[in-house]
Amino acid sequence: MTHRERPRRPDVTTVEVVGGPEPLHVGLHDHDDRWAEVYEDHRRRVLDALAGLDVGVEHIGSTSVPGLAAKPVVDVVVVVPDLTAEEDYLDALLAAGYELRVREPGHRLVRTPARDVHVHVYGRGDPAVDDYLLLRDHLRADAADRALYEAVKRDLIGRRWDDSNDYADAKGEVIGRIKARARAARG
Repeated sequence: MTHRERPRRPDVTTVEVVGGPEPLHVGLHDHDDRWAEVYEDHRRRVLDALAGLDVGVEHIGSTSVPGLAAKPVVDVVVVVPDLTAEEDYLDALLAAGYELRVREPGHRLVRTPARDVHVHVYGRGDPAVDDYLLLRDHLRADAADRALYEAVKRDLIGRRWDDSNDYADAKGEVIGRIKARARAARG
């Protein structure tokens, strides 16, 4: 039986954050064109590590939006055929130099030891991937929403965050409003 023929297994039911909560120590930086080059380097690294596995790789997050200030952390999304089949992708990503940070229902996160690249792994068909791409593409095209999002990020980054996930969660309301407008614009 190949990995494509295996029945889908139950996913993990808990959230495992390797290393525990981490305070947010980075600020926002003006957009840097080199982020696209970093993405391309890691896209190749992921594709090489997962050669033979049918995957999709995209640059997501603020570093993927020209003109948008961002934390200098490049986010990459990788879509695998079956997230629960970790043996098909996780060891290969770890061997390629990434470290496991998060294992949670529907999502795995590996990152570079320098913590400057986060690789988010999802199973094919996961709506989270469509949401990432919807937000990215809308922010690339809509200057007003890009400016709104940056203003909210600048306000939030000035606060103390004992866990970087809390900063991400605090952006949820504005992200939800922007995605609603993006969906409406898309029809």
